[in-house]
Amino acid sequence: MLFRGKQPESSIWRRFRASNDGFTFAEENGVYTAHVVANAERVVDLFWTLSELLSPAVDMHVDDLRSGRSWKGEALPLPDVRDAIARIRLLLARFGGTEVSVFNSEDQLSLNPHLELFIYSKSDKWLYLLEGRGLEERTQLRPKSWKIQRQSFPAAPDLVSAVAAAAERLGLQRV
Repeated sequence: MLFRGKQPESSIWRRFRASNDGFTFAEENGVYTAHVVANAERVVDLFWTLSELLSPAVDMHVDDLRSGRSWKGEALPLPDVRDAIARIRLLLARFGGTEVSVFNSEDQLSLNPHLELFIYSKSDKWLYLLEGRGLEERTQLRPKSWKIQRQSFPAAPDLVSAVAAAAERLGLQRV
């Protein structure tokens, strides 16, 4: 049979995800927390994609563990922040070792140096958004076995210079 009718569109992430792709979701004192674990490329892509849902002006904090430099900025235009992240996301996924947080008064998205995504919010909307992206809620996640210590990240001069250039382009202040 050549034509079967309309097949539901399957996400590439559903077809090729690792068995440990998923997230935990909890609420404590009015703050909802999601912890997302998946492969490096997917986590960085989720971080970038979900940042689109933040307010038009966001604050940002970047901590480059390799160079020991940190930057912060307030009331930055979201499109500029997303553009800066888009330029470095392949390097972030490849090397890790950089913590990037984008936030406003209601929500915070944080990509940690070990390429795990943390979401903090005053509402539970992220639960439904993560499920809509094909992730499964779990009661607990296995930590990444490859986590390395802060000072042990391998050299990545391309990432270090790209992060510094992004911070300069956004006008972030050195902390």
